[in-house]
Amino acid sequence: MPTVVHFEVPADDLRRVKSFYTDLFCGKIEGIPGLDYMRIDTSEEDLPSIGDGIMRRQGPSQHIINYIDVDSLEEYSSRVMSLGEKVLIPKRAVPGVGYFAICLDTENNPFGILEIDEGAK
Repeated sequence: MPTVVHFEVPADDLRRVKSFYTDLFCGKIEGIPGLDYMRIDTSEEDLPSIGDGIMRRQGPSQHIINYIDVDSLEEYSSRVMSLGEKVLIPKRAVPGVGYFAICLDTENNPFGILEIDEGAK
């Protein structure tokens, strides 16, 4: 069954939210050079981390997005639409990671689907 493999927290003030989550969870949060994006390391010795990030908020209604790993982005995008729901952001590449799309569920909750492909460009 597909599983959550990544989440992103949108923020208006990246430093402020970094400080909050670092103080709250004592986690390690590091920026990615050249991007308004930070990686959150939530792993422990016996519990691996899913991919986590903090990004600059793209709009006032943007909320935390959970990304679910799928074998085929096209197949799951089609399934979302066949179930009467929307693909808000169609297939986009994350170089070296894979492809994602942002969808809406029946309650207007956004979620991401992610196809891992290290060759993505």
